[in-house]
Amino acid sequence: MARTDETGARRGGFLDAVERFGDRLPDPVFIFVWLIGILMVMSAVAAFAQFTAVNPITGETLMAQSLFSRDNVQRLLTSMPDTLTSFTPLGLTLVIMLGAGVAERSGLFSAALRAGLRNAPKAAMTPIVMLLALVATHSSDAAYVVLIPLSGVIYASVGRHPIAGIAAAFAGVSGGFSANFMPGPIDALILGVTEPAVHIIDPTWTVNVAGNWYFILGMAIVFFPIGWFVTDRIIEPRLGTYTPTGDTPLSSQKGDSQLTAPERKGLWLALIGFLGVTGLWLILTFGPGQYLQIPGAPWDQRLNPMLDSLIAYFFLLFLICGVCFGIPTGTIKSHRDVVRMSTEAMKDMAGYIVLAFTAAHFVVMLNWTGLGAITAIHGAEAVQSAGLPAPLLLAVMVLLAATLNLVVGSASAKWAFMAPFLVPMLMILGISPEMTTAAYRVGDSVTNIITPLMVYFPMVLAFCRRWNPEFGMGGLLSNMLPYSFAFLIGGLALTIFWVWVGLPVGPGAPIGYVMPEGVTPAIGG
Repeated sequence: MARTDETGARRGGFLDAVERFGDRLPDPVFIFVWLIGILMVMSAVAAFAQFTAVNPITGETLMAQSLFSRDNVQRLLTSMPDTLTSFTPLGLTLVIMLGAGVAERSGLFSAALRAGLRNAPKAAMTPIVMLLALVATHSSDAAYVVLIPLSGVIYASVGRHPIAGIAAAFAGVSGGFSANFMPGPIDALILGVTEPAVHIIDPTWTVNVAGNWYFILGMAIVFFPIGWFVTDRIIEPRLGTYTPTGDTPLSSQKGDSQLTAPERKGLWLALIGFLGVTGLWLILTFGPGQYLQIPGAPWDQRLNPMLDSLIAYFFLLFLICGVCFGIPTGTIKSHRDVVRMSTEAMKDMAGYIVLAFTAAHFVVMLNWTGLGAITAIHGAEAVQSAGLPAPLLLAVMVLLAATLNLVVGSASAKWAFMAPFLVPMLMILGISPEMTTAAYRVGDSVTNIITPLMVYFPMVLAFCRRWNPEFGMGGLLSNMLPYSFAFLIGGLALTIFWVWVGLPVGPGAPIGYVMPEGVTPAIGG
């Protein structure tokens, strides 16, 4: 433990500088307010300078428009409600959270995480923790407040270093933030932000929640052994043998990791609920009537209604499974409890709604100016002249997202101001919005665990200090850096390989993009 404490005392100047810089940043809501102000000034200057570009698809000359023009001022003031309600990620996220709030507050997520860890053999502890951590990103706060501290307890109970367990869980939950085996609320949120950016070029494009499914599955397959190796071969040997001194969380928390009889019954009923909802969707898709198919459509478009219905699927899945668990455990005694849990989930989303208001206006106002499209066209021309191949271009994008993530933690806020520039530019170069989004998600994930600005970072540090009161921020950073670096290398290799081979990013989501015939780009409108 001495080595960890000394590392904490020798904190690097770079990390201190990052922390000081991040402390000076305003709230993400006001970041967008400032961005809107800057955009207004830039639009006036660009319009005065007659900043233009030639649309490579239609040959039309696009000219920058001032936000101070009569038409733009009028539609800004008359369309504020529509601007907010038409912001795609807002509706997607709120619908899913109505159900996920019931699943989380009923105790389903917590019990499922504890069930996955109990009675695990010592040698299998790390792979089980990593697997659960990658899956648990769908469970929102429960992954941080349940799985991470519980991993420390479980490691200590079998004679392993508890901080190694905390580090492994933190790496999987946060460093592997976008890696998973199934799409979930995060996919709806991030791909929902992608949609308005795509509409700058292609107004007919609609969000496909499963559009990154194959890629995030690939991320999980790559990150799983990396996290396992780093924990067992680097972090735990570095921490050394753990010797308890004084009171530890083990005696007070060991019983908390055990499932009660009502919880075990609730998990079985939740499993039945999962099978029921999934079976219903399969029947609606492939059964009589094929309600969620387009009969006679090409094979790559036939299941579009099913993909579009995944928001409803996840809403009902979380809702029904949460109710199935909550009734036998007593957390749900009447329908009023279900309403209360969904209401509390919406209260938790209040900050996001405020953020969505400013982000939505930034995106739509950028579209009105035409600067996003014009910049994308000039950027695409510069990249084409440089001859940078698509795999390396996306690798640069991964590094850009990873760097920005050190100072702007919110995945959706960061993507909201990056997407309107990067997505159209890469579409012009023939790279699909889904592939661009997937590359962003790699960079957005891997540096979560090494920035003190990450909202859960102080909480994880507090979990470590329950086992070693002298454990400092430098100790946590130094133990998470190997995960971050290894995940970054693995994510870059995966992105380059994916584009080089030409694998689809998800169902109906190729890596390439071609403007549909008969579609008139919305840029400049």
